[in-house]
Amino acid sequence: MSEAAAPAPCPLGVCDGSGFVVDEDARVAVPCSCRPQQVERRRARSLSAVIPRKYRGVSFDRPPVTQISPPIVAAVRRYVDQINERLEVGDGLWLQGDVGTGKTTLAMLASRSALDAGRSVAIYSLPRLLSEIRATYDADSEGSYVDFLDRLARVDLLHLDDLGAERSSPWVLEQLYAIINARYEDERAVLITTNLSLEHLTEQITDRTVSRLKEMCEVLPLHGSDVRAGLRSVQRA
Repeated sequence: MSEAAAPAPCPLGVCDGSGFVVDEDARVAVPCSCRPQQVERRRARSLSAVIPRKYRGVSFDRPPVTQISPPIVAAVRRYVDQINERLEVGDGLWLQGDVGTGKTTLAMLASRSALDAGRSVAIYSLPRLLSEIRATYDADSEGSYVDFLDRLARVDLLHLDDLGAERSSPWVLEQLYAIINARYEDERAVLITTNLSLEHLTEQITDRTVSRLKEMCEVLPLHGSDVRAGLRSVQRA
């Protein structure tokens, strides 16, 4: 039998991660200011919050990150250093660039920093997310679809990888807009990566969704050669 997961650390450094502060003298426990975050984190556990194995060892101090544009890396490092403050006000990141320029690597660094800070995170490629939404239609509970979207709306950080990769349809556009709009209205952070330019992404997912993402995210364009190809060459040498 696997061991129970350890409590997430208190993002405020006040309690032991339980969401309560215990007064030993009075023998009472009062809710910590972090309790709403801890409750939301527990609600979000059924969402995908796993850093893929390929990205678990990534670091700002070694390739491929050291081969990515320094100003972009510096912007992501600032985001990581201020992760709690940025999430509190719903600030996200929009990483746009060609295949192999390091978008997903940088995004995983940001998501991992949020998890390390005890925040709730959901990590999905858009096709996988849409597949899970479709699966709620087959669930026994009538509220499963609404509950799943509510958890997506309330998680501290929603990481959507490869936005625009899914073939558009009215259903896809409506689901994506519903998720982004709910987070926009609740001032929750979104982290996206996409191969598409602003113009092409607007054509793919509509202006009403893109306009919200522009307001919610710091846009970081990545240019240059395929850093994965360069890393493979170093590894072979």
